Amino acid sequence: MNSLIRPSVCQPVNLAEKFAALKDSWMPRVVAELNDYQFKIVRLQGEFIWHAHATTDEAFIVITGELRIELRDRHVALRAGELFVVPRGVEHRTCADREVELMLIEPRGVPNTGSAGGARTAPNDVWA
Repeated sequence: MNSLIRPSVCQPVNLAEKFAALKDSWMPRVVAELNDYQFKIVRLQGEFIWHAHATTDEAFIVITGELRIELRDRHVALRAGELFVVPRGVEHRTCADREVELMLIEPRGVPNTGSAGGARTAPNDVWA
């Protein structure tokens, strides 16, 4: 097998197994790539920081639990199986009263804190 091929290429990715192996909350992990986009999984609970991504949209897919995405002018409630895209440049934060498992779809190298930076910025390109 070619050592340059990522583990998820040419085989299914078992999301339940990948989520079970996650140890830390708020630390997105890559499970697959498509061209220059990454599919990331993350477990979270509580409130994240307000931030925006100036150059890209960000897609959230709820796998388990319930997520609230707060925008400055409204809130969006998502349940398992629902998808929401935050357009580029729109300030937002995620909130979950109970633990939620998410999939994020965004271009490779996008910081989870957008332009806000700070202590909540997770390392990029870490595979689950």
